[in-house]
Amino acid sequence: MTIEETQKLVDNWIKDHGVRYFNELTNTAILMEEVGEVARIMSRRYGEQSEKESDKNLELADELADVLFVLVCIANQTGVDLTKAMELNLIKKTKRDHQRHLNNPKL
Repeated sequence: MTIEETQKLVDNWIKDHGVRYFNELTNTAILMEEVGEVARIMSRRYGEQSEKESDKNLELADELADVLFVLVCIANQTGVDLTKAMELNLIKKTKRDHQRHLNNPKL
């Protein structure tokens, strides 16, 4: 599915099942909470922290999807076209980093 389709799908889901969007501040707090869940999995499963038994059933893909869902909610309610935003962001990164990574001896 495209980013545009994802934005429409989330909007339709909110209208059909979610009653209404949470306000932008609430969604920002939810986004931080979901990113924290991703960080928890990453640090324990792929980093140096030990993974608790209760964490072993957590799915990274599900947590990343939660992050994406809330991010799309925020974009929808603030009028951000994520397709256009990504296109412009990649242009910015290309101009800025055109040679930067190629010339980095650490990479």
